[in-house]
Amino acid sequence: MARLPMYRRIADAIREKISLGEYKVGEALPTEAQLREEFSVSRVTVRQAIKLLVENQELESIQGSGTYVKENRVNYDIYQQTSFAEKWAHLNGVTHSDVLAFEIQAASITMAEHLEIQEGERVFYIKRVRFLDDNPITVEETWMPISMFPDLTYQVMQGSKYEFIEKQKGLVIDRSEQEIIPVLPPEEVAELLHIDPAQPIIEKRTRGLLRGDIVFEYSRNYFKSSEYKFTLVAKRH
Repeated sequence: MARLPMYRRIADAIREKISLGEYKVGEALPTEAQLREEFSVSRVTVRQAIKLLVENQELESIQGSGTYVKENRVNYDIYQQTSFAEKWAHLNGVTHSDVLAFEIQAASITMAEHLEIQEGERVFYIKRVRFLDDNPITVEETWMPISMFPDLTYQVMQGSKYEFIEKQKGLVIDRSEQEIIPVLPPEEVAELLHIDPAQPIIEKRTRGLLRGDIVFEYSRNYFKSSEYKFTLVAKRH
């Protein structure tokens, strides 16, 4: 494997300092002279590293002021089944949920197909706004069969449903099947996320499955496109 050019190694070192919290979001990086001294490189090399990170939207350069760490988007790894809190853990923020609806419904013909249950079977319908600190990140609607989770509560859904399923119910979450669609937000979603209704968002539709191919949830999540990025690795067979 070819050795990375020095400017890319410096860029990676800056990324690591950001991830460790040494360089914080909104704060200025050390000056160009300080970075040259720290890495023992030329001005050109430092400028190449900064240029790379600015063009990648990881840093922001303000003329006459300095270079600042930009607020990072969550890299939503489609292949990794994680909870909302786990996805944001690297930013050291506090996550919480406001539960807007916790209801019992009869499964429609479409929902029955999603959950692989009988039409009319009772399901929980939960609507939540998920926050990082005071910032609303996503609006989530979830349907779960009551027969599978008769002890599900409003209080559980204020926290982590994955923690409830795995730690309290002792079930093994195997995988999810996901569909991602760019959409314009419904009026209520735009209001809850504090965004312009003309701003496109990301809708993610998910079926969650336990070990044994048992469907335990169907959900719709509306994400701010400014907070998330979705990356995939495709292999040619």
